[in-house]
Amino acid sequence: MKLQVRVIEARNLPAMDLNGFSDPYVRLQLGKHRSRTKVVKKNLNPKWGDDFTFRVDDLKDELVVSVLDEDKYFNDDFVGQVRVPVSQVFDAENQSLGSVWYPLLPKKKGSKKDCGDILLGIWFSQKNSVVDLNSSADQRSSDVGMETSADPSTCASPCRSEDAASSSKDSQKSLAGRIAQIFQKNADASAAPTPSISRSIDASEPSSEMSRSIFSLELSEDESSPASFDEVMKAIESRDQEVETPSNLPGGILVDQLFMITPSDLNTVLFAPDSSFYTSLTELQGTTEVQITPWKLENEGESAKRVVSYLKAATKLIKAVKGTEEQAYLKADGEVYSVLAIVSTPDVPFGSTFKVEVLYCISPGPELPSGEQCSRLVISWRLNFLQSTMMKGMIENGARQGLKDSFEQYATLLAQNVKPVDSKDIGVNKDQALSSLHAEPQSDWKLAVQYFANFTVFSTFLIGVYVFVHIMLSLPSAIQGLEFSGLDLPDSIGEFVVSGVLVLQCERVLQLISRFMQARKQKGSDHGVKAHGDGWLLTVALIEGVDLAAVDPSGHCDPYIVFTSNGKTRTSSIKFQKSHPLWNEIFEFDAMADPPSVLNIEVYDFDGPFDEAVSLGHAEACQSKLHLRIFLDHTGGGDVVRDYLTKMEKEVGKKINVRSPQTNSAFQKLFGLPQEEFLINDFTCHLKRKMPLQGRLFLSARIVGFYASLFGNKTKFFFLWEDIEDIQVLPPTLASMGSPTVVMTLRPNRGTDARIGAKTHDEEGRLKFHFHSFVSFNVAQKTIMALWKAKSLTPEQKVQAVEEESEQKLQSEECGSFLGIDDVRFSEVYSLTLSVPVSFFMELFGGGEVDRKAMERACCQSYSCSPWESEKADVYERQTYYRDKRISRYRGEVTSTQQKTLVPDKNGWLVEEVMTLHGVPLGDYFNLHLRYQIEEVASKPNTTYVRVYFGIEWLKSSRHQKRVTKNILVNLQDRLKMVFGFLEKEYSSRQQQQVA
Repeated sequence: MKLQVRVIEARNLPAMDLNGFSDPYVRLQLGKHRSRTKVVKKNLNPKWGDDFTFRVDDLKDELVVSVLDEDKYFNDDFVGQVRVPVSQVFDAENQSLGSVWYPLLPKKKGSKKDCGDILLGIWFSQKNSVVDLNSSADQRSSDVGMETSADPSTCASPCRSEDAASSSKDSQKSLAGRIAQIFQKNADASAAPTPSISRSIDASEPSSEMSRSIFSLELSEDESSPASFDEVMKAIESRDQEVETPSNLPGGILVDQLFMITPSDLNTVLFAPDSSFYTSLTELQGTTEVQITPWKLENEGESAKRVVSYLKAATKLIKAVKGTEEQAYLKADGEVYSVLAIVSTPDVPFGSTFKVEVLYCISPGPELPSGEQCSRLVISWRLNFLQSTMMKGMIENGARQGLKDSFEQYATLLAQNVKPVDSKDIGVNKDQALSSLHAEPQSDWKLAVQYFANFTVFSTFLIGVYVFVHIMLSLPSAIQGLEFSGLDLPDSIGEFVVSGVLVLQCERVLQLISRFMQARKQKGSDHGVKAHGDGWLLTVALIEGVDLAAVDPSGHCDPYIVFTSNGKTRTSSIKFQKSHPLWNEIFEFDAMADPPSVLNIEVYDFDGPFDEAVSLGHAEACQSKLHLRIFLDHTGGGDVVRDYLTKMEKEVGKKINVRSPQTNSAFQKLFGLPQEEFLINDFTCHLKRKMPLQGRLFLSARIVGFYASLFGNKTKFFFLWEDIEDIQVLPPTLASMGSPTVVMTLRPNRGTDARIGAKTHDEEGRLKFHFHSFVSFNVAQKTIMALWKAKSLTPEQKVQAVEEESEQKLQSEECGSFLGIDDVRFSEVYSLTLSVPVSFFMELFGGGEVDRKAMERACCQSYSCSPWESEKADVYERQTYYRDKRISRYRGEVTSTQQKTLVPDKNGWLVEEVMTLHGVPLGDYFNLHLRYQIEEVASKPNTTYVRVYFGIEWLKSSRHQKRVTKNILVNLQDRLKMVFGFLEKEYSSRQQQQVA
């Protein structure tokens, strides 16, 4: 037996939250079976309209309907409940209680607390009540009792009627069994009952009126063939639907793509029973045992539902599981189609505690230049928990990753069946899109009449005329009291009150005029003004607003928009008394050195003379919307990435190599980023959560991303630099494997999509991410800090950070230490006393003839160097380039940065060099660091003592580190011996030439 329950609505629920509202949902339980409705946010009179079916095992059971208030951080609050005995429904007329308002009872008995009412519809499914007669006859005969009735027509059901004179218990079972056999057959067999069965039913005296009506109803339903998909769609579209298109579910967007097909045709491709797309999808994903019921109209043709069951293919982590998908049309008007699919997988771990909801929205796309129609498909999801569980976070992460992988295949297969619309096919570039915008002409006189046509101005004008007429008709009064010539004071309390009212009224009008003049200066002067400078250009086209919130009783507002990006602000014009304003204004931000990541948009109401501007940006009740077009481009062309990396090299203090187009493309595809995003650096590290997870940390100009794949279980997330509130470095611990830890703390309620990687979060909603075990911690830390300071800190914070760093580096500046070698271990590899003065030895780094000849002697070709530039007091820097055929057979290229510092105490110099090898196997795995300490020998004139230190900085781990280090060290010692020997010979030859 199947019990049908419809949860319709509730009224007068008590407020359980501090905001004066509740987030109610209904939980139903019958025996061991449980279910629940969706949550209605901030409502004391919610409407659900959800249907549930329960299998009845015992008529003694009670249906428990509980209303609860959802709480994100604590246990859900109990509102009230209703208990309905199943036997009460069974004994009712037509086995239905109808739609009845039930008072909600509090948890404590005897409490007089008003918990509100709930409207429920409860009835037995007639299609199953007769089928289950045979299986439940014995139970009902013992539980309910088969009492003898003199009039068989008064029996409530066939199995409870009994006539001692005409039938017995065995004959009753036989009759019920024969009826059950009829209904257990398929639809074709049951559509044509045999005459013998009909005669047996007619001849049975105890059979009641209700049994015959149920039997005839079932025959009529089976005889009628299901409607086709086209007929179902026409029936729904013919209804006058005023339902708005449902918004995307909060779990995230799985698919957002344009297709060159009409919305109705795309709806047929996705949801028609005979569509080949779903068959191909099940074959691609390995889904088997697929059973699809036909679409059936419900709610008097306003919606349609169907059920899809299947066996999901096994993965590396989860075995094959059965799934049931209930699909229902929420909207279908011929242009917009919305289908909600509720997926149940009770066989997976904790599968009975949640359901996955997926929303498919098909809407018309933008108009194509070719005139063809296109459609936009947006698929979003969320997880609806039926019961609270400690594994909520793990379930969400697993469901998110599984859905992303599944719908990636979905989108790929759909693109093979239906042609997607490329951005090039839309054919609308920046200039074309902006040229079509025309600002609405605004007449100052018309706006003035519209703005000043209010009671304040009108009453002030009448009072002013009245006072003026009074002055003209009245005679001068005699001077009395404290008055003197030129000063006329009120002579009574009444005159004093009237004078005060007149002053206040005039002040309000003057403020009103001042506000209007101020607003007219703000006419959207940025419209059409081109941005200045070279760099990143951000262009925003403000088109219109829809249903903007009203803050005054008139139902209108005076909205204007404020755009902010990278600390720069643009303000639109003010639209008076409009909730659907049309702007058509264009705003261009001056060129920015850093790529903008976030555009803040605030909607304000210009509230006349009384208050300052009131923000409308967080109005939720009216579902306000803005229509914008945003363009981002760069004036530097192909040198954008190289220029930005050059800037960041100075911040980080090390060479940053440009990534290949293939690497950038893979990075963009991995995180779903636009083509403007470029990778700066990536590091191998561990993400610390409950267990450390090894992966790669990706850094670009706008995001921080992390990716790891463990036995096919992928962990992937990213967040913006602007979302980071603080970055701290924790000392090494045993838990961090002896490595310092970089802790990134996000701002409150930021980066919620990346919470999968957060180790902790505080009470204010700040997520904290822990990264450790970097191959080169100092390089990773400096790169992260430099990018964060460039993107996130305010100008005041940047100045403060520079001051703090300068104080910390005073000691290092005095000794001339080179940036980027703090974590490199140096060892002395060569020392020698040369019979040359220090001044001549420094010509080896002078860029002149001695420098060039020495590099040629060391087999360095195409040698070039930049002039020395002063970085700070007594510190100079230059760059060099050459091709060294001694490095390897590949004849790799070498770029280096040299820094020299005068050491006056020892009458010498300190030269530090960082070398980067290009075109060499494993060349991007390391950087070479050299340090020359050059001193004058005091006991011997014209003698120089040189010590050379060598260190290697590993950027990536490799099992060939020892071999590479040994090979480089041998070649370096040979090169130093050759260069220093040439230097002594060159000095001797010059001395001989001078003597001669």
